[in-house]
Amino acid sequence: MLREKEHDIEKLHEIARQLRIDSLRMIHRAGGGHPGGSLSAADLVTALYFHEMNLCPQEPDWPDRDRFIMSKGHGCPVLYAALARLGYFDRSHLETLRKFGSILQGHPDMRKTPGLDSTSGSLGQGLSVGLGMALMGLRDQKPYRVFVMLGCGELDEGQIWEAAMSGAKFRVANLTAIVDYNRLQLDGTNDQVMPLEPLDDKWRSFGWNALRIDGHDMRAILDALHRAAAHDQGPTVIIAKTIKGKGVSFMEDQLNWHGVAPSTEQLEIALAELDP
Repeated sequence: MLREKEHDIEKLHEIARQLRIDSLRMIHRAGGGHPGGSLSAADLVTALYFHEMNLCPQEPDWPDRDRFIMSKGHGCPVLYAALARLGYFDRSHLETLRKFGSILQGHPDMRKTPGLDSTSGSLGQGLSVGLGMALMGLRDQKPYRVFVMLGCGELDEGQIWEAAMSGAKFRVANLTAIVDYNRLQLDGTNDQVMPLEPLDDKWRSFGWNALRIDGHDMRAILDALHRAAAHDQGPTVIIAKTIKGKGVSFMEDQLNWHGVAPSTEQLEIALAELDP
């Protein structure tokens, strides 16, 4: 039986807030991780897992389930938080992030974590994997959709654009890419490292239906996902403008919070802001 979907916007915002809190607690306890990209993706992950996707946590391998690939694998804490909330595994496992023997590795490992559809972390590969899943679904006449979350810095990888060309060629309308466009990557801003704009035009020139939204506006996210589902001429990319470290004032739009765990004092300040 499918889990009940959340439809109320305020409920979804509350879930996203809780996922941010869980992500920060996990990263602090682990002493390492990627808070910035986890917080920027929280609203997008919430919309997918608690509204859009057809899932069955009691049967993780249900053949007709929708698939999700966190291609920017370093953002996995927020994904783990969502999976735990849905009941794929007990919440106690959130305390073991990055620990030896944990089911929650520093990057997603589908061999260890219930509910994962793909191992990821080596940037640039997720869209190709998602394309393969989407093609298999079309071949087997399955109803499922495939969603791939990409980091904006990840778009520097050439394999992304090889997959983009193939997605258009094979008209995989059941494939949706979501770019967590927080404008920052490991070594600087996108503009400093490798400018992306005009990003909408680039995706369209590759044959994709391209939508640009505010990645923290829940109504806009849901509307974009609905429009992607309705587009039957080929794949869709949702370019979601986000803020790295969203929800925590001293982390927002700060490059140095890409891959650093907060101290105990910093965690307390962050939680006070997220849970006033």
